[in-house]
Amino acid sequence: MATSWVERRLAAILAADVVSYSRLVEQDEAETLSALKALRREVVDPLLAEHHGRIVKLMGDGALAEFGSVVDAVACAVAVQKAVAAKQVDAPTER
Repeated sequence: MATSWVERRLAAILAADVVSYSRLVEQDEAETLSALKALRREVVDPLLAEHHGRIVKLMGDGALAEFGSVVDAVACAVAVQKAVAAKQVDAPTER
């Protein structure tokens, strides 16, 4: 019987999604999609790179990112939360 080689590695996975995405898309789809793209480009992607992570799957308003370290994954999650909160300070409460 032939044996197949399976590569295994340890990884930390960060799962994220946008709060109230369905409501936001219903209110203004074009603006919501534009804002989500900008947020990914300006905040998420640079922080992923800084914390040695990479997107492994995008699902509408959700994403899965892989990190080689739990410490990097948690640090990235906290940094993204803080950066998004800072960007949303002046946003209307319904957005």
